[in-house]
Amino acid sequence: MEIKSVSFPADSPPLSVIAAAKVAGIPLSANPSAAPDSAPSFHFSNGLKLHGTYVLLRYIGRIASIPNFYGQNAYESSQVDEWLEYASVFSSGSAFENACKYVDDYLGGRTFLVGDSLSIADIVIWSSLAGTGLRWESLRKSKKYQNLVRWFNSILTEYNDALSEVTATYVGKKGLGKAIAAKSKENLGNSQSSKTVSGDVSGKAASKSSFEVDLPDAEFGKVKLRFAPEPSGYLHIGHSKAALLNQYFAQRYHGQVIVRFDDTNPAKESNEFVDNLLKDIETLGIKYETVTYTSDYFPQLMEMAESLIRQGKAYVDDTPREQMQNERMNGTESKCRNNSVEENLKLWKEMIAGSERGLQCCVRGKLDMQDPNKSLRDPVYYRCNPMPHHRIGSKYKIYPTYDFACPFVDSIESITHALRSSEYHDRNAQYYRIQADMGLRKVYLYEFSRLNMVYTLLSKRKLLWFVQNGKVDGWDDPRFPTVQGIVRRGLKIEALIQFILEQGASKNLNLMEWDKLWTINKKIIDPVCPRHTAITEERRVLLTLTNGPEQPFVRIIPRHKKYEGAGDKATTYTSRIWLEQADAKLIAVDEEVTLMDWGNAIIKGIEKDAEGKVTQLTGVLHLEGSVKTTKLKLTWLPESNELVNLSLMEFDYLITKKKLDEDEDFTGAVNPCTKTEIAAIGDSNLRNLKRGEVLQLERKGYFRCDVPYIRPSKPIVLFAIPDGRQQSSLK
Repeated sequence: MEIKSVSFPADSPPLSVIAAAKVAGIPLSANPSAAPDSAPSFHFSNGLKLHGTYVLLRYIGRIASIPNFYGQNAYESSQVDEWLEYASVFSSGSAFENACKYVDDYLGGRTFLVGDSLSIADIVIWSSLAGTGLRWESLRKSKKYQNLVRWFNSILTEYNDALSEVTATYVGKKGLGKAIAAKSKENLGNSQSSKTVSGDVSGKAASKSSFEVDLPDAEFGKVKLRFAPEPSGYLHIGHSKAALLNQYFAQRYHGQVIVRFDDTNPAKESNEFVDNLLKDIETLGIKYETVTYTSDYFPQLMEMAESLIRQGKAYVDDTPREQMQNERMNGTESKCRNNSVEENLKLWKEMIAGSERGLQCCVRGKLDMQDPNKSLRDPVYYRCNPMPHHRIGSKYKIYPTYDFACPFVDSIESITHALRSSEYHDRNAQYYRIQADMGLRKVYLYEFSRLNMVYTLLSKRKLLWFVQNGKVDGWDDPRFPTVQGIVRRGLKIEALIQFILEQGASKNLNLMEWDKLWTINKKIIDPVCPRHTAITEERRVLLTLTNGPEQPFVRIIPRHKKYEGAGDKATTYTSRIWLEQADAKLIAVDEEVTLMDWGNAIIKGIEKDAEGKVTQLTGVLHLEGSVKTTKLKLTWLPESNELVNLSLMEFDYLITKKKLDEDEDFTGAVNPCTKTEIAAIGDSNLRNLKRGEVLQLERKGYFRCDVPYIRPSKPIVLFAIPDGRQQSSLK
């Protein structure tokens, strides 16, 4: 029983129903000819009907192929129902902002409204906001409801094509109304009809955070892409862009992504890299169909190379490598170019055997040595390499080059579109020529700009140098641009995804600032991460409150004043408390200061040593004083044996130059000091931190716990998380 059409009054289209169907890939033919004030209806192919917005939404939720679209159990389904009923509040003018605040607070620690995945609830609330037009857009551009905007933007990014088409059709500047264009009879399940994917729900030109172009000749439901890393290092931020773009286009066209390891160079590759690349791909949330290896196709690739030799489209060359490079640059044909097929096959067998003679040779494609595009000047297809392969051992002595293997395997694996960074632009003609010589189906190449970051090297060869020379502690070092490195430093994957998707699929080369990425990250962690207190160990100062509590007492206070989900912490109040030396130096005698989470105190005495360092303070509590009148708001810790030792780690860039040229010697720009460690003491609640937990140390900044509490003599290790500002958080 198929839905034949959805009918509704022309001036009140059921945006949530149309959007839900679009996202779920359910074809709907829109019929805006229903009587005014009538409820929207589904008309089925067998003549049956269903009426009412929420009835239609529940029906879509039940038949959609999206997992848990109507909740994964009875409780979640009931939660979805609650949100369906709540959605009407957004249409009440006076209650609109109250509704925004309610949902914003609710989303404080959540990604979706119900459970852990997209549901009808998300679509109906999203549509309720989008349907108000400029009213929501103005709020969306403000910083008033950050959780709500984060959630709204993430859904728009994930389902951009579907949602932008619906809003562009039915939402005007004043909000929901008649279709903006004559699209009433279009098939709303066909995503190919949208040629511009816009992040602006008012239907304007695509915003900076959108993908503004389509894949060439892409057919809805038939797109197949591959993410093909070489297992010679860990996944870094540049690879992340390629992986996420592949997933974006696969989802947009309801296609699929596979992961293929381009394992054609045994000298650089290992199972360690394979395992960690898969781990990083999972961390990024890439949903792939299967994992394949170029080495799976070595027999077919050898057959293809031999076939090209027999056809006169390839030859075996024993020209020394440096001479060959010079000849290619000058357009000079090799002395071996016109060898007979018999001579080529004889040398090919020597190569396969890995003999002394074979090791002197390589296979080259016979393309065009005069072509202005030097990649077409007889590129190398096969080389000898006696090293064992990490998957198949010493079975082969020859290995295909990337240039030869990639067009072959792409076509054989039915890839429709191969995404490559624009650095490969000059080799696109080579890719198509080799594929044509092989007699294989053409695969479309799609270019995007390579992601370059300031003060950062993304070459795996150069990153390996840092590892091998002990400049970092491994591929997951927090100073490294690898996924594991930046996550270990405290980056949320959600921030990385947002950062990359905001750049879109542009082909313009760009050098990106890390500050922008860390600013996005701060907006994600700040609303939910717990607050704690730490005091720098060196020259900390004891303040004695003469009228302080005779006996220490404990209060339970929130770990985050605006987010209940962060839980509570126990704070001890005593008559002797620790202050930072830097704070103590700013205090004058008889000055009133605020002790955070306690109240005011008046400093009555200050003692200093010969160097002018403060050694001791005395004062009195003045809890009736106003915190609004004090200049200094101070963090403090009780004098207690319950305090824990901390090691606060801050990191700097590995190189001192903002941008290095491709051939520039990077070793001359290596930063000699990239790690700073500061000893501190922290509140007793820090004992409960788990590895990976993100927190804020009041007035110091954001941190990620790398080593949790083990025993009193071993400090908790906290990594400082940049927040997008240039200055150090620990200074």
